[in-house]
Amino acid sequence: MTTNKNGQTGPPREGPMVSAVSGPAVRAGGMRGCFMHEMTRVGPENLLGEVIKIEGDSATLQVFESTDGLKIGDEVKKSGELLSVDLGPGLLGSVYDGIQRPLSSLYERWGNFIGRGAEIQKLDSDRKWRFTPTVGLGDEVKGGTVIGTVPETKFLTHKIMVPHGVAGKITRITEGDFTITEAVAELETGEKLTMMQRWNIREPRPAGGRLGFDVPMLTGQRVLDTLFPVAEGGRAIIPGGFGTGKTVMEQTIAKYASADVVVYVGCGERGNEMADLLNDFPKLADPHTGGPLMDRTVMIANTSNMPVSAREASIYTGITIAEYYRDMGLRVVLMADSTSRWAEALREMSSRLEEMPGEEGYPTYLPGRLAAFYERSGRFKCKGREDETGSITIVAAISPPGGDFSEPVTQASLRTVSTYWALDYDLAYQRHFPAVNWHLSFVLSYGKLSGWFEKNAAPDWIDMTKEVNSILQREGELSDMAKIVGVDSMGEPEKMELEAARLIREGYLRQSAVHPADSYCKLSRQAKLLSLILSYIRAATAVVREGKGVKTVLNPEITERILRAKELAEDKLDQEIVLLGGEINRLNEREPT
Repeated sequence: MTTNKNGQTGPPREGPMVSAVSGPAVRAGGMRGCFMHEMTRVGPENLLGEVIKIEGDSATLQVFESTDGLKIGDEVKKSGELLSVDLGPGLLGSVYDGIQRPLSSLYERWGNFIGRGAEIQKLDSDRKWRFTPTVGLGDEVKGGTVIGTVPETKFLTHKIMVPHGVAGKITRITEGDFTITEAVAELETGEKLTMMQRWNIREPRPAGGRLGFDVPMLTGQRVLDTLFPVAEGGRAIIPGGFGTGKTVMEQTIAKYASADVVVYVGCGERGNEMADLLNDFPKLADPHTGGPLMDRTVMIANTSNMPVSAREASIYTGITIAEYYRDMGLRVVLMADSTSRWAEALREMSSRLEEMPGEEGYPTYLPGRLAAFYERSGRFKCKGREDETGSITIVAAISPPGGDFSEPVTQASLRTVSTYWALDYDLAYQRHFPAVNWHLSFVLSYGKLSGWFEKNAAPDWIDMTKEVNSILQREGELSDMAKIVGVDSMGEPEKMELEAARLIREGYLRQSAVHPADSYCKLSRQAKLLSLILSYIRAATAVVREGKGVKTVLNPEITERILRAKELAEDKLDQEIVLLGGEINRLNEREPT
């Protein structure tokens, strides 16, 4: 016999029911026949859960909402479905939680606090979209074939594709205004095609052949594009301690990256930072199109106070949406801030499942999960349209405790990424931003990108970057010497080398995130600035080697103008380069002593 909440007794309840609760982990009995990652509804409030472990007749669920109030004997309903996202027109400009519930719709219905067990449409099924066919009656189509287009935003055309696994001959297709659930075409098999697809977030969407890295994804940040570029379709990580500027750097890249679509995943971030982002992003103008930046952005907001299970799902929700736009032949950048919080969610659920812990308590499968996530990036031929290509570039922030880069999440990520942007406490405290440590950071694909840079930036681009690296490397060696003997005791050539490094650091690598002329630096502008600074360094170094003192060679006024050149508007920069070029030539024309 069982007793209900009114104290009344009745016969034992049949079917799946809760047998234990431990935070977001819920154990349910009577689950025979369920399958891994099957979606469930738990308790009287229909809390959304997912099967993550099966033992005989019992299963362990991770619940994506607070489990407060759940008790033994509460009903568990199986859905027979996997955790999936809805894909179609209306994604761009939207803000979702970790399981693709639109926050704007949740706010309209429940206010500031989301109701538990909330069920709501992921995409607006009432809005009509103008569908224009691109195939005709009798045409053979298959998974990935584009059957029509929809103007999703002013600057981006949404391609309506045949779902993967579907093929046949078109027997009906209609131009007009449709909702995402209405059939726009029909196949000879009777299959009706709508403008919406549904996809399991844990299964990578199929693509054509994987392509190599030969094109960079430009960010407009000089230290990244010049010294440590990330390839289009590559993967980069940004590890850094508290206060080193990870979030600002991610948001800056999201705004300026040379990508068609941005998917921003705030995974376990502070609520105030995410609130600022949600307030600021809709007001930002897209530097590439001139329209609102949100017109090419999808945001996943999952703050640190939300259940850890939803945090774990948010990463997969974001990458699945990114793959959908990749399948359209678009360049997508996925910003994940941060994967450390995702790993912490894995650790918490692993401990509740009583699994064998690995290093620092993280599950032993952490490296494999991270690798599987990063492997969903890349440049691919579009499935069903081999002449088109699409890409996903992943940029993931990592928050190592105490700024310790030897911790497991950073080290596991290092094994699978090609670009490493290490943020430095000392640079941040010196107000040098972006605080990318040029001694620790690296890029593995520069050799494959060198031809593109020589063609599109400057013929001597690689030589200039090698010179910059050499100067910065030499500064690291001389700085140790200066700490021992003092700068005044060093020779004039060594003082010139230190001054050259200062010119590069302050005049080129340091960049403001808010200055209207300096926040974004296009590649042609980078080439101009770098050439100007290196020309000045070469000329001054040649004079110093002839016996002149550094203080007599470097004119403070000229040096200051070179340091400030990065803040000039484009037309004024060109004029200043001509004027400064004359001063540099006068240095070169000095009579040798």
